[in-house]
Amino acid sequence: KNARLEVVALPGLDRRAFALVGSSQAAERFASHPYVEELIRDEAPYKRVARALHPHDSLVSIGPLTVGGDAFVVIGGPCAVETPEQMQTIASQIRAAGGHGLRGGAYKPRSSPYSFQGHGVKGLVMLSDAGSRYGLPVVSEIMDAQDLPHLAAHVQALQIGARNMQNFSLLKAVGSQNLPVILKRGLSATLEELLLAAEYIVDAGNDQVILCERGIRTFETATRNTLDLNAVAWLKNKTHRTGPGRTP
Repeated sequence: KNARLEVVALPGLDRRAFALVGSSQAAERFASHPYVEELIRDEAPYKRVARALHPHDSLVSIGPLTVGGDAFVVIGGPCAVETPEQMQTIASQIRAAGGHGLRGGAYKPRSSPYSFQGHGVKGLVMLSDAGSRYGLPVVSEIMDAQDLPHLAAHVQALQIGARNMQNFSLLKAVGSQNLPVILKRGLSATLEELLLAAEYIVDAGNDQVILCERGIRTFETATRNTLDLNAVAWLKNKTHRTGPGRTP
């Protein structure tokens, strides 16, 4: 405690093991302790999302859904919530096709200030009503921390969009509440930056984080984004956090 280190018990190991989260210099003093068999140094800048801290995959619950287990979870829906009829139709099609969740944007980040910015709370109501009718938990993007109360009343999971992946005040805000968070990789973000963004959320108190590889910006123009499949294998090795790929 005096060393300002957090002690975290590591689950699922054959021997009694603990992680010391904090200054590496402060942790060094424990290397010579008679009850310490070995001190393994982890130089990664992210700690709480590292697989070294949590060897087994994490499971995240979105309503009745479990993400991170053996089942492949499909969450579908439109980019923007537009009308009640649109959402009811799409929700029924997702349910009929065997999908598990519904997503839709009520608050939309747009490159142009003149583009449709979303219906806000009205859009959340349309989304929630459609999800409730067809038994689908719903996900929607949060752009501003002041909208948290509205989103919490209508959705089962929050989404951090690619443009806000490094909006650190927003990451801290969603980390201070209990809804699970789908964190999208930024347009040009490295994988380490993605994990550090997740670290902000977990460090603030919310360990229900799902990583989403949504595609990155490259020189390719044939598709909107380039899906970085190598990232999936790398992340599986480096972190216990999981994700459903890209939400359609």
